[in-house]
Amino acid sequence: MTQTTQNPVDIINAKVPGYKDLQMLLVNQEGIIEQILPMATVATHNRASVIDVAGDWISLGGVDLQINGALGLAFPDLTAENAHLLQKITQFLWNVGVDGFLPTLVTTSVEKIQRSLAVIADIIPSQQAGAKILGVHLEGPFLNYQKRGAHPAEYLLPLTIDEVKRVLGDYAHIVKVITLAPELDPTGEVIPYLRSLGITVSLGHSQATAIQAQLAFELGATMVTHAFNAMPPLHHREPGLLGAAITHPNVMCGFIADGEHVSPTMLQILLCASYQEKGLFLVSDALSPLGLPDGVYPWDSRQIEVKNGTARLADATLSGTTLPLLVGVQNLVKWGICDVETAILLGTDAPRQAIGLPGIAKSQAANLLRWHWDEATKELTWQRLLG
Repeated sequence: MTQTTQNPVDIINAKVPGYKDLQMLLVNQEGIIEQILPMATVATHNRASVIDVAGDWISLGGVDLQINGALGLAFPDLTAENAHLLQKITQFLWNVGVDGFLPTLVTTSVEKIQRSLAVIADIIPSQQAGAKILGVHLEGPFLNYQKRGAHPAEYLLPLTIDEVKRVLGDYAHIVKVITLAPELDPTGEVIPYLRSLGITVSLGHSQATAIQAQLAFELGATMVTHAFNAMPPLHHREPGLLGAAITHPNVMCGFIADGEHVSPTMLQILLCASYQEKGLFLVSDALSPLGLPDGVYPWDSRQIEVKNGTARLADATLSGTTLPLLVGVQNLVKWGICDVETAILLGTDAPRQAIGLPGIAKSQAANLLRWHWDEATKELTWQRLLG
């Protein structure tokens, strides 16, 4: 959420992702970025308060477009009785560097989806300090049975306009993203319908061929959910959904950088083959134990075991992670997959781009992170600077 500063401030000698050379950021008393100017063009500083970041990187906070819960609460389990826990979650996410997020509802009964949507719809207009709820991500229930992963089969639904209307109910206005398997709709009617409601369509948990994926992109799908996971692998004769996505200039793929969902080597291939931060963005895919220690936790009617930040069902099916979004940024640099600037963009600006929000620029709220790269230890660290 936008915070106010006590006094206007100049932030000088900053590296800003997407900008060349060192920059100065002018922030007014309302906590809004007034200008971003090259240091070389500035003769004097016009603020009484100056922060010299000495060549560190400055960015907006992260935006997490796929997060399933935190602090023990899974978003599909939201009720009027536990809705107060959302404020604790938004503050926790703010503290781990996230400015905004999409509470993600995985496949469950229509009744539970509607209940969670009702709670979130009631909270959005009166949000307090903390990470901002930007809308909802429905991950299902319109998924391919063969690629359902940890999603319970009994709640999967056919992909028709009537079923979509039943799931959305009166809450289409707060649904920002929906993940679906496009091959389930041979009529091709659903994606244009969802786009007409202003909902971003993401392909995932799918067996779609490259041809089927390309058709879905032509119909208006613009995203892919957790690249590589719950979809056919890349193949030299059938590139499939992922191959079609990473070669499409107007499609962005979310991906998880915990080292378990996708190997670092395959992530390196993904970044090289795509348009990097123009075609990819980081997500956490974090589950409800995010912010809690390793252990065994309830997950719908089942249980998940969390070890070293990775969550699995009793049958060892990978169900998610419990690592915050910005750990993915740090991992990309630690693994040598990309440079600091690209990694920061993948966790901050790129998710915003995927849902049509601006990145760091004039007139944006100055909810800023300061990133420091230690050449001696090869570690990337961050802290909140303003906000």
